[in-house]
Order: sequence, then structure tokens, then C-alpha cells
Amino acid sequence: MEKKIKKKLVKKIIGSLLKLTVGCFFMAVGTSLFLLPNKLSSGGFAGVATIFYYLMDIPVGTTVLILNIPVFLLSYFRNGKELFLKSIYGTFFFSLFLNLTEDRILFTQDKLLSSIYGGVLVGIGTALVLRENGSTGGSDLLTYIIRSFFPKFRSGSLLVMIDAVIILFNVLIFREIEIGLYSFIAIYIVGKMIDIVFEGIYFTKMVYIISTHYEKIAQEIGEKIERGCTRNSCQRNV
Repeated sequence: MEKKIKKKLVKKIIGSLLKLTVGCFFMAVGTSLFLLPNKLSSGGFAGVATIFYYLMDIPVGTTVLILNIPVFLLSYFRNGKELFLKSIYGTFFFSLFLNLTEDRILFTQDKLLSSIYGGVLVGIGTALVLRENGSTGGSDLLTYIIRSFFPKFRSGSLLVMIDAVIILFNVLIFREIEIGLYSFIAIYIVGKMIDIVFEGIYFTKMVYIISTHYEKIAQEIGEKIERGCTRNSCQRNV
């Protein structure tokens, strides 16, 4: 029995790490092949690293890795060892893939297309990482830290707010307003992709149940579905 449990645990860990790796690869491809060549940013430390890349010719992945060190320490004390270890894993592979894919292929110089395709890829990759309770550092790790204080905040919304501030710095440094405008399109798409893949489409339904056994129904809904009820109605956020 113990061997079976250990075997399942090992499979679960390997599967989680594989998904984290795939997510990091998607994020790196979206950044290096679409956003970076056009000076665009989806926010995060990759957005900050874009500035160092163009001004000092420092590899994006290297800058991302260095900037994440203080965030790792904060995450360790606030979010625990598991997220800390997964963050190191995710950030390492994200940085590695960034350096490997950097300056490889230029698919398009159209900033609109780059913001769309880059945003989709980065959004999917980020969602895959978040679903495994992992992180690639930067804004998504900051999201975990903020949600540990305010759990009602949605991941996609938090990422958009943090990344918007970083993009403003890109605009000020490069002095090109179009970079900001197209980058905001990218982070909007990233946020939507995260909400769809990671949290699902958010909407609310109200259900009316007519029955003489309302007390038993209310008890079952409260215990099994964990949703609030009144005597006459039950509400559930889907």
C-alpha cells in the first residue's frame, strides 16, 4: 500500500513539474518571439528586463532571474516552502527558455499582431503555471503574495494592475507611447486568458428551489457545495 501511495505521489510531482515546464516554455516563446523584438511587454520582470536588454544588451532571462531573488525571500516567509520551491523551478526554466529563444525568429514586425499572439501565449503559459500552484516569479509571484492577504482578489485582475505599472516604466524609458498602447493590449489578453484557463468564465446565477424539505436542502448545499442559502433561495457563483 505504501509503495502505491509513493508511486502515485511521484507521478503527481512529475506531472506537475512537466506542466510547469510547458507553461514556462509558452511564456518564454510569447515573450521572446513576439513581444521582445517589438519592444513590447506583457509586464512582470520580463518587462523590466526588456529595458535592460535594449539599453545594456543584458539577456532577458538573466535579468529576470536576478530581479526575482528578493521576491523569492518574501514568498518563502509568506506563502511557504512548496510555492518557494516551485517558484525557483519555474523561474529557472522561464529564464532558461528566454535566453534560448531570444533573437531566434522574428515572426512579425506588426505590433498589433505581436501583442495579440504574444499575449495569448504568455497568458496560457502563466495560467498553466498558476494551476500547478507554481510561479515564474515577478508579477505572478507577487499575485500569490497579495492574495495571501486579500484572497478575494482575482489573479487575472491583480496581474493586469501590477503589469500596467511596469509598462508605464517601459513607455517612459523608450519614450514611445505606442509601446504602451500595444503592451496594454497584450496584458489585457494575458489577464483574460488566465481567467479563462485558470479560473473559468466568471458569472453569477440565482437558483430557486421549491420544496417542503427546504431545511434538508439548505443543509446539503451548505455542507457539500459550500454556498450560502436563505430559506427561499440559494445563490451560487460559477
